Amino acid sequence: MAKLSIIIPAYNEVRTITEIVRTIQQIDLEKELIIVDDGSTDGTTNIIKSLKGSNIKKLFHEVNRGKGAAVRSGLQHVDGDIVIIQDADLEYPPQNYHRLISSIVEDKADVVFGSRFMDEHRCFLFSHYIGNKIVNFMANILYDT
Repeated sequence: MAKLSIIIPAYNEVRTITEIVRTIQQIDLEKELIIVDDGSTDGTTNIIKSLKGSNIKKLFHEVNRGKGAAVRSGLQHVDGDIVIIQDADLEYPPQNYHRLISSIVEDKADVVFGSRFMDEHRCFLFSHYIGNKIVNFMANILYDT
């Protein structure tokens, strides 16, 4: 099985950062966690500093630079074969990692994107649903997928 690198960009996630790390650590996969604190001001930084684990890398931005900058910082420290970007707010469940990476592990895909519109549905604004369909359709046309 491939080693998984999980980048966790975090900004003011004092309520959820401990839980997301605990949940990820319970997943039965070889993994490293790269937590990027993006200039949090609510105590998230102190919680991240206190986290224990030989597979945890901790990076800190002095000021908030945005999720994209946090992901780019995390990518510079990846040692794994497969990278997952996991938001710290618990919106996406780590329990889906096996399913998410299976096509890559089986050499059926080079990249996989998760979708909150598949399987169990929550309530979404219709405009968000249509917007997602349009963006997905355009990406398929542009990249012939």
